[in-house]
Amino acid sequence: MKRRDFLAATGLAGLAPLGGLAAAAGAGSPGAKEFYELRLYAIESPEKQKVMEEFFRDAAIPALGRIGIKPVGVFKEAEGKTSDLFVLLPHPCLESVATTGAKLMADQEFLKAGAAVLDAPFGDPAYKRIESSLLLAFDGVPKLQVPATKDSRILQLRIYESHNVKKALKKIEMFNTGGELDIFRRVGLPVVFMGQALIGTKLPNLTYMLAFDDEAAKEKGWAGFMKDPGWLKLKDDPQYKDTVCNITNIVLRPAAGSQI
Repeated sequence: MKRRDFLAATGLAGLAPLGGLAAAAGAGSPGAKEFYELRLYAIESPEKQKVMEEFFRDAAIPALGRIGIKPVGVFKEAEGKTSDLFVLLPHPCLESVATTGAKLMADQEFLKAGAAVLDAPFGDPAYKRIESSLLLAFDGVPKLQVPATKDSRILQLRIYESHNVKKALKKIEMFNTGGELDIFRRVGLPVVFMGQALIGTKLPNLTYMLAFDDEAAKEKGWAGFMKDPGWLKLKDDPQYKDTVCNITNIVLRPAAGSQI
């Protein structure tokens, strides 16, 4: 089977034009788009959440920094409905994604500092499971941005699902060249990252994160967006009709040691 036929058969053909996955895979040069691994750690209790926060603060984040993965974001739900943690890892290339685990396991300092989690007994694990998505940065936001924020900061994680790949790419275009990203910046919606989901759940989707000083700043930013003349015009542009079928919205706060 030829490569083009394979892409068409698997539904990946629409992803190829988006923006140079092959070029990004060998990235590392200045200006190249990043990859993001967004992990969800399912954790059973506040006590184990604390153990995991300490693990990232004292062991994982320092070790990740030693292999060039930074800034690392560790977040928990603002309303505390669950004890889960979200972890954001920026990677310069796909090789970094593939080799991070082996590099950490070869780091004796990491193994020692993280023993409470890494050597947890079979019957009492620190977390239940990890769910992970791999994202490719947008052309318009090729690198993760850490806005200047206060200790009261909150992060907003949003996932836009589309009913097919073609519409998903159109929504990404709406951000990159259609003007939506420019509106975000103008009205005070500070972007941390924006990425196209390559692997993970809820596909096809785009995922992004915003950072605010507090809840009031978040409400002000979105209120400005909803009444912005540019947005009112853009949202009625027929070429962008029906590009999003479902939105997941999660408000987070940084956990102990988070660099974002």
